[in-house]
Amino acid sequence: MIVDGVQAVVGLGLLVVASDRMVRSTIRVSNALGVSAILIGAVIVGFGTSVPEFLVSGLASLEGNLDLAMSNVTSSNAANVTLVLGVAAVISPVAARRGVIRREGALMIVAVVALAAVLAGGHPRLWQGVVLFAGLVGATTLMTRWAREDPEFVLAELEELAELPDGDGNEEAVERLVEGRLRRLRSEVGRELLIGLVALVITLVAADQLLDGAVGLGTHIGLSATFIGLMTGVGTSLPELAAAVAASRHGEGDLVLGNVLGSNIFNSLGVAGLAIALRPAVLVAMTPGVVALMVAAVFAAGFFAFSGQRVVRLEGAVLLAGFVAYSVVLY
Repeated sequence: MIVDGVQAVVGLGLLVVASDRMVRSTIRVSNALGVSAILIGAVIVGFGTSVPEFLVSGLASLEGNLDLAMSNVTSSNAANVTLVLGVAAVISPVAARRGVIRREGALMIVAVVALAAVLAGGHPRLWQGVVLFAGLVGATTLMTRWAREDPEFVLAELEELAELPDGDGNEEAVERLVEGRLRRLRSEVGRELLIGLVALVITLVAADQLLDGAVGLGTHIGLSATFIGLMTGVGTSLPELAAAVAASRHGEGDLVLGNVLGSNIFNSLGVAGLAIALRPAVLVAMTPGVVALMVAAVFAAGFFAFSGQRVVRLEGAVLLAGFVAYSVVLY
């Protein structure tokens, strides 16, 4: 029991420190490259923090338990838009640019609805898993293209050009200046990417340690199996939650949204697609109500973000209440 307690405390401490450092590195890389924080948050942070879901669902599918794999995906999706986004909004209102919600937000909704449609049949087929996984490639390509068309990216390029000296006989000076900036940029981005990736790995390990310690404590104390099951369900969303809290504390609403959007896109298309492809045509005994609740949670979060171009504290509290309701229904 003491070992479990120490494991939980150490895991929590590492989780807080590593997630904060990961977010700071992400911000620096985004600023250095002039790339939208939404893209960095979705592809690097969002996809990266979905590794626990990927491992849990992949292993469950290989062991013939596709039902568990799909339950993990749907629970994680619901937790991301209720627990993760809700906590972040309660800490600090999450600003949401209308263009981001209209594009990346719509992309997430399409991914979640596509997953729900596949699960509605009860026996997901191999081709459906392949289509879902291929959709992840398409979604990533679209987000990358949108990021390059983002006004913030264009403005950063114009500002960079404006700082260059006039070209009247100064071509060599311009060339030296550009080469110097490129060297500094490569050095800074390379360093921060390495630090950020190490911090991401520590975040994932710390979340696993915290979860193991908490479950061990619960077992020794005599908590109900229902409560321990809830802890396990939330456990795979701990990296997303830690990253969102850290981003919210830094006032980085785009990173919060990117984290949630990217994670749900990766879960719905990549994780679910691979799990289905590994174990196709297996009965998924998931009640339609659970899938419907996941879809409803996604639409509710999207409505809050789009209507006022931000998710305020009250709406965050409503999302948290939705997470509690979802947990009660599920467990």
